[in-house]
Amino acid sequence: MSSPREIPLRDLHFRLPEACSFNTAWFDLPGVRLHAAVAGPESGQPVILLHGFPEFWYSWIKQIGPLAEAGFRVIAPDQRGYNLSSKPKGISAYRIDILAQDIINLMDSLGYAKARVVGHDWGGAVAWAVAALHPERVERLAILDSPYPPVVIPGMLAHPRQILKSYYVLLFQLPGIAESMLHRDHWKTLIKNMKSTTPAGTFTPEDFDYYRETWEQEHAITSMLSWYRALVQRPVRLPANPHLKMPVRVIWGGQDFALGRPLAEASIKMCENGELVMFEGANHWIQREEAEKVNQKLLEFFSA
Repeated sequence: MSSPREIPLRDLHFRLPEACSFNTAWFDLPGVRLHAAVAGPESGQPVILLHGFPEFWYSWIKQIGPLAEAGFRVIAPDQRGYNLSSKPKGISAYRIDILAQDIINLMDSLGYAKARVVGHDWGGAVAWAVAALHPERVERLAILDSPYPPVVIPGMLAHPRQILKSYYVLLFQLPGIAESMLHRDHWKTLIKNMKSTTPAGTFTPEDFDYYRETWEQEHAITSMLSWYRALVQRPVRLPANPHLKMPVRVIWGGQDFALGRPLAEASIKMCENGELVMFEGANHWIQREEAEKVNQKLLEFFSA
């Protein structure tokens, strides 16, 4: 197989799953077309991996192979607004209930009554929402560095330091200004953030080539920021009793620059059958920083 870097980047994004030894899939769902990397036996128990901001399915490059080799059928979509998936216009298209419904529609298109769902960062918010709004569809839930939405505001009020950590959410509300700031100097701000909050070598120059190409997709950065804008401008209520009954494992970096430990602790209290796993030395990009440990915890949890 040729090295991925021998393929022009603009063409590579349509071939990147195969270049990484996975398969490409497209799903025409109500109101959106999702692109995904898939791997593992078709008869395997489904595991759906949901990436966060500012990533795409490639966020799970260290997890897809090990999960597939363990016999799971792995589906890692580009969520709406990201990479090759549809980018609907309008902030209301990115409400959390709509994002969660995308995953239910994806499961329906594949014929899955239930799935094991994993989410990191914003993908974790979607995973939480899927579990809260459609609990009968989630076999087991694994969350990486993402608070359960009902605990966020109370967590900020109880721990003002979290407000400072989350200042960027307000910055991202500024249309045009946020886009320009992030795009400046060939995406310097996003790259600097990812580099400065991980050990050296966690992300390679090749990785950043892929990410830049993703952010350059037409309408991508505005669509990605619309997730944050919908969070503030189009909030959606979860069930009156949002406690979760399915098995939940929350994996968290003790040094997360954006999301403090109190949010993790408050989130797990909302789970009747939950467990919090802290990786004390890890930051926010935990599935890349501590890939082997994360894989071990996921495989252990999903094989129970």
